[in-house]
Order: sequence, then structure tokens, then C-alpha cells
Amino acid sequence: MNKNRLEAFSDGVLAIILTIMVLELKVPEAATFEALKEVIPVFISYILSFIYIAIYWNNHHHMLHSVVRVNGKILWANLHLLFWLSLVPFATAWTGENHFAKATMTVYGVMLLMAGVAYWILQSIIIKSQGQNSLLKKAIGRDLKGLSSPPLYVLGIGLSFYSEWLSGAVYIFVALMWLVPDKRIEKVIGE
Repeated sequence: MNKNRLEAFSDGVLAIILTIMVLELKVPEAATFEALKEVIPVFISYILSFIYIAIYWNNHHHMLHSVVRVNGKILWANLHLLFWLSLVPFATAWTGENHFAKATMTVYGVMLLMAGVAYWILQSIIIKSQGQNSLLKKAIGRDLKGLSSPPLYVLGIGLSFYSEWLSGAVYIFVALMWLVPDKRIEKVIGE
């Protein structure tokens, strides 16, 4: 099967996720800075989630660029990833509207963890189907960022029961870690 349909479908789902998130940003009724202050938590949660979706879109694009052929397992693994990412608008809205309450930070972390696991599953299935000499396998190497993210999410989830701010700091740290451009796949494909 051609990978173009998978890419187009995934891009469409991610675009819808971003659209739903931005539609959750409600305009304050009053035209004052005081009224604007009330939506700051919603806006901050939106920024973090936008960054996460952008990171997934970017890495997903690069990962699929290395794919030669798509099979049913890859399709289902991709849908599994998109399922967890489709929960981002819910977790974002709940977290922001409740000013980063402990329970919301726990759910946000679980959603991030599950999306990370789903991405790893998709990556593993692609490598298995493309072979150990595939471009993706060569590109990811030891995958230190990929391997360190789930334990950090678990740390953030655990911290959410004690301090929502420390939990949030872990989630922000992981996002910043991934925000640094990763040229591994571009480098391997260019060779």
C-alpha cells in the first residue's frame, strides 16, 4: 500500500485536533486585562499541547518519510497513535479550565505517556516490517529521547499527586527535549 494515504489521513486528524484545541479558547466577555487574566491557564495549557502536537506531527512526518511500504499493522498502529493524540483537546481543556489541578495533571500525563507508547509501537512495527537495515532503524540508533520520555512521563504522573507544578515542569521538560530539532532521519535519508 502507498504511504501517501496514511500521511494525508494523519495530517488531517492532527489538523482537526489543533482546530478543536483553538476553538476551546473562549474570548473573555469583558474587555479588560483582569478578564484576560482568567483565561491564562487555558492559554498556557493550549501552548503546551500545541507544542506536543507539533512535535508529533514533525516526527511522524520524518518517520513516514523513511517508510517504503505500509501494511495493515502499520495502519492500526498509526490509528492507535492518533487515538491517544485525539484526546489532547480534552486533556488540554480540562487542565486549563481547572487551573492545573492535580487530577487534571495526572490525566494529562497519562495521555502523554500513552501517546508516547503508541508512537514507540508504531516506530517498532515500521522497523519490523521494513527490516533491521531500514532507514528508520539506522536513523533512530539508540533513541535516547524516545527511551527517556516514558519514565519522565511516569515521574510527572507520580509528581502530580503531590505538586501539579513539578508535574507540569516535567511535561514541559520533555516537550523542550523534543523541541530541539532531530536531524537523524534527514541525515540518514540524505546519505
